[in-house]
Amino acid sequence: MKLLILTVTLLLGALAGAGGVYVWVHGAMGGDGNSDGEEILYYRHPMDSSITSQTPDKDSMGMDYIPVYAGDAGDSGNDGPGMVSIKPQVAQNLGVRKADARRGDLTPDIHALGIIHYDESGLEHTHVRTEAWVEDLQVRTTGAAVKQGQILFRIDSPRLINAQEEFLQAYRRNAGADSARNRLRILGMAEQDIGRIEKTGQSMKLVPVRARRGGVVRELNIAEGMFVQPDSTLMTIADLSRVWVLLELFEPDMDLLREGQSVRITLPFRPDSVHEATVDYIYPSLEAERRVLQARVVLENPDGDLHPGMFVRAGVRVEPLADVVHVPAESVIRTGRNDRLVVALEDGGFQVREVRLGRRVGDRFEILEGVEAGETVVVSGQFLIDSESSTTAGLERLSQGEEGASEAAAGNEKEPVWTRGRIDSLSDDGESATLTHEPVPEWDWPGMTMPFRLAPDLDPALLQEGRELRFRVRKHPQKGYEITAIEPDQESEGGEGSQSR
Repeated sequence: MKLLILTVTLLLGALAGAGGVYVWVHGAMGGDGNSDGEEILYYRHPMDSSITSQTPDKDSMGMDYIPVYAGDAGDSGNDGPGMVSIKPQVAQNLGVRKADARRGDLTPDIHALGIIHYDESGLEHTHVRTEAWVEDLQVRTTGAAVKQGQILFRIDSPRLINAQEEFLQAYRRNAGADSARNRLRILGMAEQDIGRIEKTGQSMKLVPVRARRGGVVRELNIAEGMFVQPDSTLMTIADLSRVWVLLELFEPDMDLLREGQSVRITLPFRPDSVHEATVDYIYPSLEAERRVLQARVVLENPDGDLHPGMFVRAGVRVEPLADVVHVPAESVIRTGRNDRLVVALEDGGFQVREVRLGRRVGDRFEILEGVEAGETVVVSGQFLIDSESSTTAGLERLSQGEEGASEAAAGNEKEPVWTRGRIDSLSDDGESATLTHEPVPEWDWPGMTMPFRLAPDLDPALLQEGRELRFRVRKHPQKGYEITAIEPDQESEGGEGSQSR
């Protein structure tokens, strides 16, 4: 019993709240004009402005039709496309905020992430120049630090032993010593080891293989006792006195990047560590999977604090966009088909305009076309005004249809017309659809996107979202604009056949 009482109480509260919201909204927007004695012209569908009624009605969900008063229609100030007039107190209740479109410079910032890599120009690959066995391996782990000239390992090579004996014989005879010395160099023997043979007069059974530069061992591919040949890479030594930073940039930032631009590198875990550098190279191709472009920055690393694999943040300074018109980014209404701004007019009205956007820089958008510097745009509440503009356009088309009905009563009835269009969406109940259609010169209609009622006997096989078709439309006295016949668009599909009523 208590549960039943609680349920009824919550239901009554919800109904009261919904009724309060309805009264507040319609009161704020001038929906209830009885207190001013304004005449009701007609009632429109709460979700589809093309559907009207001369008497109060409800839609299929039980929502009341919205009354349209003479005062709202008479002083709307809608003298042009996208024009909307809202009373000042209503605009205040809606929280309408405004800002000026300005002309000036915008300086884009490219923010990117990067990864520290080895300097590829500082890599040394260690090979032997004759077949040999590895002996006395002195560097046994990757990551080990080595110095220039340090012995990495020794090799036992019969060919090197023979070359040393030939050198000693030529040196003792004082004939052909230079040629024999060059042969030892070609076989990879270091100058200091050749000098030792010359000084001691004895050959070395195990010949040292030394590091040609200092660094750390990046790769180690040998073990003691292995038989190796000249085509084998035995070690790779990387010089860490300089490192590369590979920045990853997404496609919107690619056009702004140039070689030689200044870059500020910071480490996330070391906020006080800042490195200034320049863009050294921009790679010519994108990484296919992630759609990023890589750019290279070279950093000096004398203390070895920068380790390959570290993540960094980078800010690239680019050339500013000079003398452009720009507006706050939050004022732009972005849709899948176009971009719009709501412009506040001097007489207190508003106009919705389609604009062409440029680059976004921070919280500002560059405007290439549609708004001039000095005009005022709506920053907050623009979506409601834009919605009202769309409703007003629908009402204007509707009033033209009512004029046509009056002409029909006088014997000048407009005939149904055929046009082409694309089905954008279908309602869940299958009774209406939104189409983007071509201009209709017979009714002075421009090309536009609008909702239509669907006659019940249309072929459902042709009613598919995204399909191009020809259709016949008429003005229904109660249902608004209704499609009464459809057929495939032969120009786009090459099909034939029609269906009409």
